[in-house]
Amino acid sequence: MNKSLAAAFFLIAAFFAAFCGPCPANAGEGLVRIGTWRTAQTIAPYFYKDFLTQGVKVEVIPFTNPADQKTALLAGSLDMCGTTIAHAIHSAAWGQPVVVVAALCNKSSALVVRNDGPINSVGDLAGRSIAYVPGTMHEILLRETLAKQNLVPDRDVRLMRVDFFDMGTALARGSVDAFLSGEPFPALAVHQGYGRILSYPYFDDAFSTINAALIVTERTIKQNPQLVADLVKAHAMATRFLTQNPDQWLEKAASFGTPRDVWEKAAHNIELAWKVDRAYIENARNLGQRMLALKLINKEPDYERLFDISFVEAFAKSLKP
Repeated sequence: MNKSLAAAFFLIAAFFAAFCGPCPANAGEGLVRIGTWRTAQTIAPYFYKDFLTQGVKVEVIPFTNPADQKTALLAGSLDMCGTTIAHAIHSAAWGQPVVVVAALCNKSSALVVRNDGPINSVGDLAGRSIAYVPGTMHEILLRETLAKQNLVPDRDVRLMRVDFFDMGTALARGSVDAFLSGEPFPALAVHQGYGRILSYPYFDDAFSTINAALIVTERTIKQNPQLVADLVKAHAMATRFLTQNPDQWLEKAASFGTPRDVWEKAAHNIELAWKVDRAYIENARNLGQRMLALKLINKEPDYERLFDISFVEAFAKSLKP
């Protein structure tokens, strides 16, 4: 086979793997692979093993961003993974066969300024520089926060692209006047003394506190709905357990490397979640409309196709006496 023909076959195979949603290679072998972040707000998958059927093994694979998790899911390397709602909307808008089947966490974001600085309200950010990461949930939250105060980026404030891991250093050195990020970075800034929480960017008249969710592929739902049901049940039970046992939650979070006292500062700004209902979907729709207005997507997705709440509804019914 010549190189050109081989390349063509590779591209065709890659297309079907990414967009036709292969069933995970490990399905039916007693092993499920879940992708998530190593943070307190996305910790639930590490506890699935305690709530799945005996004999089913769970491999939790940590990632640092939602795009890589989604790519692994579409390639068939994962059975389920976390992603932000913003990234789920972006993926669905591109026609990728991802389906949100449960919430993962809500809240978890904060706008931070220097502890010894003169900024005491969002309005005081006029003329200042703010660190952000383009294309993320945090960018949308930041722009919504500024819009509420009639502050226009590039006119009233300067948005500076800074990696999440470098935002604290940039703020401490005075390279930026503020940053909007997810936990634990806001709590870490407060803990280390150089940062102060200016606001929590949640708006009930926009998209409330939705943040991250769990996704599977359309094909997994079609070919192995029981697997999805079992994983959603395990997720809901793990989330309920961690909510009722905060010591075990924070102890496990601390094992990821961030000190427990930092997570204790962040805990009030984190909401572990599993429920998705019509109100949640409406908040996602509002988020998608904002993303379209910001030109982060070219069109909105079919939200009824993006969300399948039947699995969380089934588990919720099982809780009723």
